[in-house]
Amino acid sequence: MSFRAHFAALLTLIGANLSAQEVPFTCSTHGLEHLSSFLEGHPERLAEIQAADAALEQHTQHFINNFDERGGGQIVIPVVFHIIHNNDIENISDEQVIDAVRVLNDDVNKLDEDWDNVRDEFLPIVANVGITFRLAGYDPEGNCTKGITRTVSELTNDGGQDMKDLIQWPRDQYLNIWVCAYAQGAAGYTQTPGNVDAAWAADADGIVVLHSYTGSIGTSSPGRSRTLTHEVGHWINLRHTWGPTNEPGLPENCDVDDNVSDTPLTVGWTSCNLNGASCGSPLDNVENYMEYSYCSKMFTNGQKARMIAALNSGTADRNNLWTTANLIATGCTDVQPLCAASFVSDRRTICAGQSVSFTDQSFHGVVSRTWNFTGGEPATADAASTEVTYNTPGVYPVQLTVSNGQDSETSTINDYIVVLADPGQPAPFAEGFEAMDQFDPALWANVNTDGDLGTFSVRSDAAYTGTKSIRMKNNQLPAGLLDELLSPSIDLSQADAVNFSFRYAFARRASDNDDKLRIYVSKDCGETWVLRKQLRGNGELPTVPDQTSTFIPSGADQWELCTITNITSDYAVENFRFKFWFTSDGGNDLWIDDININGAPVGVEETLAAGSMLVSPNPANSTATLSLQQADAANVRVELLDLTGRTIAVVAQGRTAAGLHRWELPVRALNSGVYLVRVVQDGRQQVLRFTKE
Repeated sequence: MSFRAHFAALLTLIGANLSAQEVPFTCSTHGLEHLSSFLEGHPERLAEIQAADAALEQHTQHFINNFDERGGGQIVIPVVFHIIHNNDIENISDEQVIDAVRVLNDDVNKLDEDWDNVRDEFLPIVANVGITFRLAGYDPEGNCTKGITRTVSELTNDGGQDMKDLIQWPRDQYLNIWVCAYAQGAAGYTQTPGNVDAAWAADADGIVVLHSYTGSIGTSSPGRSRTLTHEVGHWINLRHTWGPTNEPGLPENCDVDDNVSDTPLTVGWTSCNLNGASCGSPLDNVENYMEYSYCSKMFTNGQKARMIAALNSGTADRNNLWTTANLIATGCTDVQPLCAASFVSDRRTICAGQSVSFTDQSFHGVVSRTWNFTGGEPATADAASTEVTYNTPGVYPVQLTVSNGQDSETSTINDYIVVLADPGQPAPFAEGFEAMDQFDPALWANVNTDGDLGTFSVRSDAAYTGTKSIRMKNNQLPAGLLDELLSPSIDLSQADAVNFSFRYAFARRASDNDDKLRIYVSKDCGETWVLRKQLRGNGELPTVPDQTSTFIPSGADQWELCTITNITSDYAVENFRFKFWFTSDGGNDLWIDDININGAPVGVEETLAAGSMLVSPNPANSTATLSLQQADAANVRVELLDLTGRTIAVVAQGRTAAGLHRWELPVRALNSGVYLVRVVQDGRQQVLRFTKE
């Protein structure tokens, strides 16, 4: 048998438990891709897996031979669900996770209301396994948790080891369950304890399951809800009823066994044939959770003994999970103390007059609460979920106090809600970031969803015009990270059409980096968004050849102009917003400069003659841009002056190439009045007059 063939035999994946109208899933053999790749370079490690399997099987048979069916009380297993999502339907609700745990516990503990409808022949051996799966109350650092994490990553569409590597809690303390959009071609998959016993294989331990096969509500359904039950069986060392392969229906399956005495030999089923007798036995147990049928209702007493045996073995640390010490450490004891006030909201940046929905997510045993919403209506509330309207622009705190009847906890987050003006800043909107050192939270929303070191920031390392731009730090960061930068509100109500352009510079680190920059627009101040442009690493995004060192654009020729032409006139509203959405694929840093929306600089290349210059808008309010069409390379100095000739600011100084150049003028802090812009090129001087309103 080849290495890959042998290893495929070690892999245990689930097909789907489906309704009669659905087509069954086929099994995949790629769930151990990471481990398989490692073993190809270290084939000697395969012996470790075989030895662990053999030792566990020996322990199991000894345990079964001495198994006391009365057991020793309920076994509690701490569980954490890692929701890996790309802000799509795979980001299932807490309620769907809780429902999945309920279904699992009902199945394992003979509480499923349908268990007594199994064939009479198997009714006497339907097992109450005696295991409770409980969402963790504390994370590995001792912080409060609901046993649910959420990570934004496009690796949700991969579902392999790279996705698991994004987040995993210690497997000797928790059963890790990853929920994703794609599970390597299956409804779910896992590995048996022997496969991952060695420390070098620990990061492969746990269960991966499709969101649409998690629980019985939300994106899933009752007919697909037994996937997790099936996978838990594998995780606690159960084979398929037809043996240790992923291929039901083969005649040769009659020659192997699942090592469970009370499950008849079977070829394995992908349909619910209640009268099947495939290997000479009187009747196949097609209603078993370890079948691929869609009518699963039971584990057997023999399977129960095998599962309890695995949990009493040190293989893959299964025996540590349910110790008293670990249940205390993971917050999975029967009584959980109140430990933190916590809340979430559906949005944090809105326009004046809009509402925000708040939800209490405090830990644990909350019986009462008090909200305080500074600047909001209502100003106080006591419900678990509440909607608050903000009518005045500003930045506001939110406070939540919760009580369990004895103790109380309070959480106050300052600068939590940003309320933008409606109507927004008057168009034209021209931003070259020259007047800022960092983003003003009252205007710009910088969303770092994964909390990594890579995020948008104002920089003076490079610029297309002037001395500043914004950088998305991306070099040497892992793939799958997501960051957003959301604009202020802009009043485009007087525009006939929406013209949008900006400059960007980007380098890949390698040819296979497919980083993505997406530009979304909103006509309701960010309540809803529509994608209008995508620049990809394997397409338009790179502006220079690949480079492994940190990319910093060194000249105007390393920047490109992006013009967005598909924004319809119905976006000419009082509260227009846009956002940059960047997804990393292991590439390099991204730079953005000279954002222009419905200002004269858009398309100025075609309107400005060589040697001419323009200040726009004029009159200026909070922003103004100087555009210069330079005929030849020259030493250039740009100054902002008052009417007396006094220099207010040196906007730019240095040698520039021929072509169009733009600089943001620092007008925001100026008093109303008339000002001058002086441009000196190799001793030749030009002066423009403009008005600050």
